[in-house]
Amino acid sequence: MTHDHPILTTPAELEAALRDGRYADGGPVRLLDVRWGGVAVPPGKPDKREAFELGHIPGAVYVDLDTELALPPAERRPEDGRHPLPRLDALQESARMWGIDPGDTVVVYDDLSSMSSARAWWLLRYAGVADVRILDGALRAWKDAGNPVETGRGDVPVPGTITLEYGALPVILLEEVAGFAADGVLLDARAGERFRGEVEPVDPRAGHIPGAVSAPTTANVDAHGRFLTPGELRARFGELGVADAAPVGVYCGSGVTAAHEAVALTLAGFAPALYPGSFSQWANHRDLPVETGP
Repeated sequence: MTHDHPILTTPAELEAALRDGRYADGGPVRLLDVRWGGVAVPPGKPDKREAFELGHIPGAVYVDLDTELALPPAERRPEDGRHPLPRLDALQESARMWGIDPGDTVVVYDDLSSMSSARAWWLLRYAGVADVRILDGALRAWKDAGNPVETGRGDVPVPGTITLEYGALPVILLEEVAGFAADGVLLDARAGERFRGEVEPVDPRAGHIPGAVSAPTTANVDAHGRFLTPGELRARFGELGVADAAPVGVYCGSGVTAAHEAVALTLAGFAPALYPGSFSQWANHRDLPVETGP
């Protein structure tokens, strides 16, 4: 898996690209706001669409992770997991409505240390978009740099003409997971207490896929929500047993934060495979074993 374009962009680089209309090493900029409320929005807090309207990077288009970066809730089955990948035709329709044309540089950001925008990065790369970049440090970094935000629903972009095709990044299917864990390194990106089975707030069984290694994705970023350096990430994953000689895969609860770990692994120089169904799919197949403990 090769990457001809940067994975991350800084606020200064993004500000210059928006001012100039494009990156010097890329195409015209299409900016996507991928804030996500997770399992539920706390009482009294605005939902993410409302938060977008209260302040977003000028020119950004709001993307709904639950309905546009995953199969819509009404179409899901428990045995497919909580956030199955969207149908290709639906994602292509969404991407065109976001204004994406062939050759564009797509920049994604959120307000959660890139935990949800990484899903957009991975999914668009998987669908064949060559140049997708994550705003490192997320919306907080943009604001901390003194850059402006705008309010309102945002402009409706001119529909784009992008054509998508799945398969540009490696994935692990349900029937391949057990063998992958036996032959390679399978990382579990959830919090340690969920991996150990001490708590399970959303899925039907607690614990982890047998053979997996706990690697909470929160350890991929610093206190400011920026990704650690490639060297720091490589050292971190090396301590977990990841090496160039063996395949590495990653999963989480529903396939969202696993994408963040896939980004971190890619920054570290590895070529991760993502298990999109993740533990929410595995745990809903009662014939498959689940382990608890460290």
